[in-house]
Amino acid sequence: MKKLLIYLKDYKMESFLGPLFKLLEASFELMVPLVIAAIIDRGIANGDRGYIIRMCLILAGLGMVGLISSVTAQYFAAKASAGFAKKLKHALFEHILGLSFSEMDRRGTATLITRMTSDMNQLQTGINLTLRLLLRSPFVVFGAMIMAFTIDVRAALVFAAAIPVLSVVVFGIMLWCIPLYKKVQTQLDKVLGITKGNLTGVRVIRAFCKEDEEIHAFQEENEALSRVQKYVGRISSLMNPITYVLI
Repeated sequence: MKKLLIYLKDYKMESFLGPLFKLLEASFELMVPLVIAAIIDRGIANGDRGYIIRMCLILAGLGMVGLISSVTAQYFAAKASAGFAKKLKHALFEHILGLSFSEMDRRGTATLITRMTSDMNQLQTGINLTLRLLLRSPFVVFGAMIMAFTIDVRAALVFAAAIPVLSVVVFGIMLWCIPLYKKVQTQLDKVLGITKGNLTGVRVIRAFCKEDEEIHAFQEENEALSRVQKYVGRISSLMNPITYVLI
């Protein structure tokens, strides 16, 4: 991981401002329940229409500032992740050009293509999500717990008890999916290998009338890839409903 982070050194400011604006957005979100509680306890209870209007304007202001903070955070995160991917692709391409013929044969052209395309997109997406959500998610969770204690201690205890369970569910699903995603990458290499072989040897395949065999082989590998991806997708999709049920 440290070897990858060096490609973010030219984007230190973006890597700092992205999470910072996300924390600002989360802070404004955490203020919303307090404003709503004030509207109910003071405005509605006392029939103070002017107070209610002022608080509603504050809510609208919090929403606008939160939206601006979110868009700004997304801009900096996207800029940093895109720059990271660009530099990493350049370095990887230089490394591939320096490989010997035996190393290229051992690794396989399909694997190298996957590393330059699919894996790079995954890393770029991962950096983007990390800059936007790595600090925001725990900040929102613990901040919401603190805000809940300021409103109702008894109800907040239930929320506090749910946090460890949520952590177990989230990290459990992540640990379950990591080896499966490795299988997806391996299967993707096989599909790309067959595709490259067919494109390279298309004349030979046609000369020996092997089209049906190659189509069948491709369909088998492609269906295997589809099965693994669907299986991983089903497991990943369990995270939201389970966390919603626990909350």
